[in-house]
Amino acid sequence: MRWQGFKKVRSQVCKRISRRLAELGLQNVSAYRQVLETNTAEWARLDSLCIVTISRFYRDRDVFVFLEQEVLAALWRDAEAQGERELRFWSIGCAAGEEPYTLALLGDLAMASRYPSLSITILATDVDPLMIRHAEEGCYKSGSYAGLPAEWRKLAFFRKGELSCIREEVRGRVTFLVQDIRETVPEERFHLILCRNLAFTYFDLSLQREVLERINERLLPGGALVIGIHETLPEGYSSLKPWPRGRGIFRKEAG
Repeated sequence: MRWQGFKKVRSQVCKRISRRLAELGLQNVSAYRQVLETNTAEWARLDSLCIVTISRFYRDRDVFVFLEQEVLAALWRDAEAQGERELRFWSIGCAAGEEPYTLALLGDLAMASRYPSLSITILATDVDPLMIRHAEEGCYKSGSYAGLPAEWRKLAFFRKGELSCIREEVRGRVTFLVQDIRETVPEERFHLILCRNLAFTYFDLSLQREVLERINERLLPGGALVIGIHETLPEGYSSLKPWPRGRGIFRKEAG
């Protein structure tokens, strides 16, 4: 976890675990391991300590530029050719909502004028109820949205004290849900799924394969999967082909 954007991951998690050891009156990690071996309930607490949140609007700008110029345009055209009126997106591990709201802005401010007959709906899921509550409120400090194009910032937010909040028409595009990708998935299928810097960074290979199988089942033929720019998919999924010139973007073969 040493590449750009993840430099503080290890120290952040270690500090949390150290505080937990102090709460339990334990001297070291070996003692904590003994607690885990005898107290199964402690695993849930350890799991919560290992959740890392690095989230902001327009994160990895080149990814969103490519989505706008190549991926979303292709999905829009395919849907229109098939007479569809709606595209469905799923943001996995959405944290405080910056990623799904960025998708909503892409749809409203970059794509709607070109494809006025189509609409989008976005489902955003995260395992952390506090993050989901923050996302539903949709209010952020300036550093969170500084990377957005200036015109988008002007159109998408209104001031509320020291924070800037997403306007209601943008918030209405997104539905938030507490959900753990390791255990369950939504019932519907999607044209676009984003699972960035989560499963294919933090999960072991066996769990990665399980998660990818769930994602693949929820992705429509011809749809796109976006993972982190430093991530790779486990081998064995021939139906998912790298999108030409796309970094960390795959297309599910039709048929």
